[in-house]
Amino acid sequence: MRLPKMVGRGVFVAAAIGLGLAAQHVAAGPSEGEQYRKSEADQRVEAALKERLPRTQVSRVDCSRVDGVCEVTAGSQLFYVDRSGRYLMIGRVYDMQTRQDLTAVRLLEVNPDLLVGGAAGSRREVEAAEAPRRGMNAASAASGAPRTLSLASLPEAGGIVWGNPGGQTVTVFSDFRCGYCRALSGVLDQMGVKVIERPISILGSRALAEQVFCASDRRRAVKQAYAGEAITETRSCDASALDANERFAREHGLSGTPVIVRSDGAVIEGFRPREALAAWLKGAKS
Repeated sequence: MRLPKMVGRGVFVAAAIGLGLAAQHVAAGPSEGEQYRKSEADQRVEAALKERLPRTQVSRVDCSRVDGVCEVTAGSQLFYVDRSGRYLMIGRVYDMQTRQDLTAVRLLEVNPDLLVGGAAGSRREVEAAEAPRRGMNAASAASGAPRTLSLASLPEAGGIVWGNPGGQTVTVFSDFRCGYCRALSGVLDQMGVKVIERPISILGSRALAEQVFCASDRRRAVKQAYAGEAITETRSCDASALDANERFAREHGLSGTPVIVRSDGAVIEGFRPREALAAWLKGAKS
């Protein structure tokens, strides 16, 4: 029997599973390969898990990320326990002050290759894990009506423009640490469209967005940011124009990325393959 996947809805989805978990098993993957120093709390919890979950290969225990809770990495999965190692919690941790889904951030770190390809089944698992943060408009989803957004209130200065200047215009609300945004960026680059990228900080990426915004070659900086490379040829500049993107996202409930807006205001949320995007763009109303 496996531990359930991380598909909870927002905060912790329920817990207090004691010694009865001893017979459960988590399929272990390769270690994260990260170098870190174990604290006394980490070692104590790790020892407790060896006793209570003897068939679970724990890659890492980190009791420093969230007060009172220890994050446990087991292969490609995450779960949480209290600092005694007795109570196990399966779900997502959301920082309400910084508005970050901390579990999503860690899932991206643990499984970066799953976000840009991989087996179809693995992709579905990651999509399920990320679904709560992709910001699907509940009313539109319930009614089946397509969502639209007017971008008229957004200042031109807040967009990072790249791609084909003569191509069809696509506006993308993105996060440079979002794997789906990285994949979408590559697809749009191949399609020859004009992209107006409007970064919003879902995964704590505001500083990175400012580096791209202030780069002398923004197109190159976009590629570097998505590749996880250092941004070269940066300069000091006023990046306050990006504030409008963040404000617009809050006002319109854009709590996840990517969000793609067509020239006529039609919206799709989440990554789409090239064929689907091409068909969707053809439907734009002039």
